[in-house]
Amino acid sequence: MADAEAPATGPGPLVVLIGPPAAGKSRVGKRLGRILEAPYIDTDRQIVDAHGPIPEIFSTQGEAAFRSLEAAAVADALRQPGAVVALGGGAVMTPSVAAALEGRPVVLLTITPEAAAERLDPDTRPLVRDGIGAWVDLVARRMPTYTALAAATWDTSSRPIDHIAEEIAEWARERADAAGGS
Repeated sequence: MADAEAPATGPGPLVVLIGPPAAGKSRVGKRLGRILEAPYIDTDRQIVDAHGPIPEIFSTQGEAAFRSLEAAAVADALRQPGAVVALGGGAVMTPSVAAALEGRPVVLLTITPEAAAERLDPDTRPLVRDGIGAWVDLVARRMPTYTALAAATWDTSSRPIDHIAEEIAEWARERADAAGGS
């Protein structure tokens, strides 16, 4: 289930969640924040609150403008010590974001195409408005970056979100303990 690497050092989030659209980053992140009694930051939510709906940003300003807003939101979130941070699915494809995640406690959430098809709402996800085939292509392009950045991986396709969040919380505590003891 989880593949652990050496703990990261320095201030910053307890956990950063990455993964494809519909993998459950927001749902897991909220539960994880409660379990760890940590602030929860959803970078997509920050963008929506400050700039409006993501599909509207894509249609009026373009993807490049959105990615710029996203990179700024991620940079702000990564400065929050002890937080649980959930990134939008494509955030890691921005080189500055990927570089900022190196050495951090990054958890990749994965999901099968079948499970994603049940969760996807093309009206709120502009890059997958053409359906599950577009999602599969998108994930195939992003997966090498996701796996390169991840310190651990959990699949959210069929297991209860509460169980996954508990496991990630335990992983985060172990990392924090190991970092404090070095």
